[in-house]
Amino acid sequence: MLSGRRLDLLDPTPMDIEIADIAHGLAFVARWNGQTVGDWPYSVAEHSLLVEEIFSRLNPGIGARWQLAALLHDAPEYVIGDMISPVKAAVGPGYGLLDERLTAAVHLRFGLPASLPVAIKKEIKRADRISAWAEAVQIAGFTRAEADRFFGRPPHQDLPAIDIRLRPPAEVRAAFVARHSDLLGAA
Repeated sequence: MLSGRRLDLLDPTPMDIEIADIAHGLAFVARWNGQTVGDWPYSVAEHSLLVEEIFSRLNPGIGARWQLAALLHDAPEYVIGDMISPVKAAVGPGYGLLDERLTAAVHLRFGLPASLPVAIKKEIKRADRISAWAEAVQIAGFTRAEADRFFGRPPHQDLPAIDIRLRPPAEVRAAFVARHSDLLGAA
């Protein structure tokens, strides 16, 4: 990693995880395989910031630790990249196990349980789906009907005003680190 840490992908430990590495990696990983409008790719870091924002809006008063979990929901992608679901399925169960191990190491590094409570995971997934729907129609060229078919149309009350931003990687990286710092301090 750029921090100088050595990360064993098959046996990651919390000691090998640094937020600077996560933020840097996620800021340079493009969602939608880079097939989005705009002058910058829509990064996993930007997506993670949006998911955390939606999660927090949908769950007013939720604890900072769970907001942190939402921010870090795709953290393993800083080293394994962002793959669309059909590719993950084709890779097989090995991908899921790798993702679980990395997620557990990230969570433990930042004071979260290795495995999140089911209710929290469900709410993060809800925010993730809302984000994917909004991304699809705003920047990835999907019609609303296509997004509804692939991601499920979020109920009107679940669809807060969403501002999809495309920013240079260095700016997104800094925003991710700052948000992480704020939530870690509040947790």
